[in-house]
Amino acid sequence: MTSASITIHGAGIFGLSVAYFCLKKGARVIVVDPGGVGAGASGGVVGALSPHTPENWNPKKAFQFESLMMAAPFWQDVARLSGRDPGYGRVGRLQPLADDRAVSLARARQETADALWQGKAVWEVIEADLVGDWAPVSETGLLIRDTLSARLHPRQGCAALAAAIVTLGGEITDSAPAGQDVTVLATGYTGLLELAKELGVPVGSGVKGQGALLDLDRAGAPQIFAEGVHIVPHGDGTVAVGSTSERAFDAATATDAQLDAVLETAVQVCPALADAPVLSRWAGVRPRARSRAPMLGAHPRRPATFIANGGFKIGFGVAPKVGQVMADLILDGVDAIPEGFRVSDNL
Repeated sequence: MTSASITIHGAGIFGLSVAYFCLKKGARVIVVDPGGVGAGASGGVVGALSPHTPENWNPKKAFQFESLMMAAPFWQDVARLSGRDPGYGRVGRLQPLADDRAVSLARARQETADALWQGKAVWEVIEADLVGDWAPVSETGLLIRDTLSARLHPRQGCAALAAAIVTLGGEITDSAPAGQDVTVLATGYTGLLELAKELGVPVGSGVKGQGALLDLDRAGAPQIFAEGVHIVPHGDGTVAVGSTSERAFDAATATDAQLDAVLETAVQVCPALADAPVLSRWAGVRPRARSRAPMLGAHPRRPATFIANGGFKIGFGVAPKVGQVMADLILDGVDAIPEGFRVSDNL
């Protein structure tokens, strides 16, 4: 089915990734989004690509691991095709350990990571002093360091991927043509609400997140995760901080005192941020499927229609694998969607 013509609704990270892999397989692809590339949650600032803890292995964790391992060659190819820097870097991650129990648990996970991550990445306990002034505050003086985590500049990444799609012969437009063979709905949280209305069951919702960019050049430093806050040094001389998780909200794109609280926590976690000016503040709504995992597969009622939605907090991290499995399903009929990721898991 490589000669198929495909319309993908949604120019966020899922829609763009599906478009890229379909084009690579020879399909004709049009991406439609009235708001433009990265207009929704994919236009955020944080871009933390991080794994779940290496224990209690399941299909979701395996899928995420495979996608994180795909990320470097994927984004390198995007950069080559587009001539743009997507801001990808496998810089690792630091997490402070608060007490002896946390240290014991982290050391146990170090052993499971050796097996589950197949020797391709490390999860280890290190002395905070080894990191210098970038170390997050740790009551025990110890940190978890993993080398699987990476960062991506969301806006740069989406722009580079869109340019790569055009280089591959795809089209990105604000209105849908008629007569396409296949439709893919990658329409974010509004798409989840529309699907719920169509099917008469709640399949997901939107969760607002707020983040900020700080003027501090720590390019190449590892990201930090502590007290529920992500601190991500980007390659362009900024540091991203985020984010809130708001299930109830009035203004989807407005920032408020909740972001101020996140920034205060970030400085407490990492004092190196104390004097960094805030360059910009951002808010948007992330699509959260009812299962909390991405929602992938055929539409339950519409023929020749597929859904790729529900990236929530891991969308950029799983995007390469999402694009690959969706292209295989749409064009070759190969269903490699893991348990828990199917549309039916949310019905």
